[in-house]
Amino acid sequence: MSIYDSTEIFIFFTVLAAFAGCAFGSFLNCAAWRIARGESFIKGKSRCPSCSHELGFFDLIPVLSWIFLGGKCRYCKAKVSFRYPLTELFFGAVTVICLLRFDLTVRAAASFVFLCCLFCLSLTDLDSQIIPDGCIIISAAVWLVYLPFSGLGWGEIGLCVLAGIVFGGGLLLISLIMDKVLKRESMGGGDIKLFFVTGLWLGFVKTLFAVILSCFVGLLAAFIRRKINKDADRQFPFGPSIAFSAAVMLFWGDLIAGWYMGLLGL
Repeated sequence: MSIYDSTEIFIFFTVLAAFAGCAFGSFLNCAAWRIARGESFIKGKSRCPSCSHELGFFDLIPVLSWIFLGGKCRYCKAKVSFRYPLTELFFGAVTVICLLRFDLTVRAAASFVFLCCLFCLSLTDLDSQIIPDGCIIISAAVWLVYLPFSGLGWGEIGLCVLAGIVFGGGLLLISLIMDKVLKRESMGGGDIKLFFVTGLWLGFVKTLFAVILSCFVGLLAAFIRRKINKDADRQFPFGPSIAFSAAVMLFWGDLIAGWYMGLLGL
């Protein structure tokens, strides 16, 4: 079955993906919040970050609960950050794009899990400047599980592994050199691991574009952050820029690479 078989099927699965994406966005935001604070995101019920009151079903409906409660906790009336509906809506949109791009396929399911990991580690990195190893491990594991369904030959698989090693290892070498020159840590170990797993998913060409794009996005984000808050810490989490670039290349890497090669006449 394809979502493009009929208008009714297309609308049904698109709406379903939007709702499911918002729900997963809520869960991933909660998971990132707990991971950043050293708490388990598997055990324990959701609670208000201000009064620690356990939240009920009607407090946890993505986006709608925040709107109907006026952006406040039902119990202590403390303001609830706009980050909650924003992350829910954003990941809802990401889920819809994943469905539209890859249809009802194994690739869509595998890509969705990878995107969940990218989103969770981005939020965690923003909160604590830590990229959880669990997100890297799950991303790599899902890639391995997906391989029998990917249609890739052994040569292509080998190139993906080599891309991970080259980009991850290359950036590790560069960071070690920069650490010596700058006398401080220039790139976190989590960023290097993330580039490795990005290489597995995207291969050589698309990962190269992801590296370039992540640098532009990271510099732009750091510039905007400094303009908004001149006293902001000079250390800026790079994980979200890498994750965003990896997602862009996952969705449209073939088109971007083809367009660029066309400009070069290749």
